[in-house]
Amino acid sequence: MIRLTRRPGCVITDELMRAHRAHLKRLAEQGRLVLCGPFADRTGGMTVIRAASLAEAEAVAAADPLVASGMEDCEIREWIITGGEGRPLEGH
Repeated sequence: MIRLTRRPGCVITDELMRAHRAHLKRLAEQGRLVLCGPFADRTGGMTVIRAASLAEAEAVAAADPLVASGMEDCEIREWIITGGEGRPLEGH
């Protein structure tokens, strides 16, 4: 899971947002994008990806134009999915 947080005072340009969307589209074409979207308050967003390792997820986050430009910070967390997408909830 990649959580993006807008840095105070930063304004995201249309050009930068197009580059961000292109990054997400490439991830989708590679079958790595699970879901993504902005937070309702527009302070950032979240991207859930498939990655073989934490290092791979960190590289994906660093390649995001919003992060690479310094406009948004990112937090990467490994997430163990225990239910949803047709999976029964484990341990219940």
